[in-house]
Amino acid sequence: MRTLVVYCHPADTSFAVAVRDAALEGLRAGGHEVRLTDLYAEGFDPVFSAFEHANHRTAGAMDPVVARHADDLRWCESLVLVYPTWWAGQPAMLKGWIDRVWTNGVAWELPEGANRLRPLLRNIRHITVATTHGSSKLINALEGEGGKRTVNRSIRVLCHPRCRTRWIAMYNIDRSTPHERARFAQRVSDRLAREQRQRR
Repeated sequence: MRTLVVYCHPADTSFAVAVRDAALEGLRAGGHEVRLTDLYAEGFDPVFSAFEHANHRTAGAMDPVVARHADDLRWCESLVLVYPTWWAGQPAMLKGWIDRVWTNGVAWELPEGANRLRPLLRNIRHITVATTHGSSKLINALEGEGGKRTVNRSIRVLCHPRCRTRWIAMYNIDRSTPHERARFAQRVSDRLAREQRQRR
């Protein structure tokens, strides 16, 4: 299976690095072809420009960097997002990637006279999120888990009609021990390896 991993964290000393590496280890253990996108490392510009906004309903030429990311989305069958949950959602860098890459002509189209978007990323059948939360599961539930809704109710519907999402989350990371963090990283690796083998 062709899998795109999109990683988002600004610090190379973060626990998110261990989660990313665990995800890659699990995927490769399943024998799958993997592409990694590290948004901060490549200096991705997350700003959805005035020009892009003015032309967002017209599919056409796009920034070459954005076009490369769009090609990766069209290539993959499985998408894995690795990021910390900040303010109940995706970091601004990752949200900007969604804003700029999941666009008309890439993720959706609006046919003439239609009032509903038509999904275009039907090649994507699986989406997995590996994320961390500073607060508890209860606090996140009370906040509404906006990041989870973005994935399940917005991104997923632009993929294959039977696209499945999986949420692998560590809550209370601010109070966690090194042992608990190591266990979570191993869970990410094991679950991706197991799920990817089951999908073949």
